[in-house]
Amino acid sequence: MSERVLVPTLSTAQIQTIDRLMGEVYAIDPLQIMENVGRSLATLARWMLGGDVADRPIVVLAGRGANGGGGLAAARHLLNWGAWVQIVCSHPPDGYKGASARQLHTLQAMGAPLAWAEEGWELPPADLLLDAIIGYGLRGDPRGPARDLIQLANSSAAPILSLDAPSGVDTGTGRVFAPHIQAATTLTLALPKAGFRQPEAAAACGALYLADISVPSALYESMGVQAPPLFARADTIPLTVADGDIWAAL
Repeated sequence: MSERVLVPTLSTAQIQTIDRLMGEVYAIDPLQIMENVGRSLATLARWMLGGDVADRPIVVLAGRGANGGGGLAAARHLLNWGAWVQIVCSHPPDGYKGASARQLHTLQAMGAPLAWAEEGWELPPADLLLDAIIGYGLRGDPRGPARDLIQLANSSAAPILSLDAPSGVDTGTGRVFAPHIQAATTLTLALPKAGFRQPEAAAACGALYLADISVPSALYESMGVQAPPLFARADTIPLTVADGDIWAAL
């Protein structure tokens, strides 16, 4: 019998601290995290498509930050699983740095179909669109190539799976900027973001799922975050937002 458990949420400052401590204290580098993220995102995409992605057209929109790197990692898995994947990057290759640049280099070495966001360009038809444009670093209305990609996504008839948060949603405050992604499903990471408790942000997320990225429990404890063992049975779990709180059935 499942138990309904209240799930703690994270502020933007707490997320930044977790990212820093995972590297500085626990020697978990960004590429390790990105690999966990990419596989979880690809697995949820496969589930959304009925458990089989072979020959299914999928478009991945990838920003140049860590969020985009997770999307690029997911694209690699989906390609390896037989999907027809088109990857659209917000910036040319030299705009990607660190772990995200390594993910992009791997896709280039694979001969993956890569394109770059350009004004007036249209997305190809797809059965699913992955939004990995902007993560928790949003500061105001999306601009430049990120804005272009969001507008491209909004022009598509495909359902959208967003990574960590729908691009254009402030994960800290829950404010919904213009333009923003209206996701069918959102896969958020580690713990849900505080802004998702706000009605507008929750609506933009669509169905909300949480993925394990291997944050040590001791790290949460050191920050005073009381995180229950959410992933004892599965590494991705559904969440429910109700009356300003976020719940999991474990």
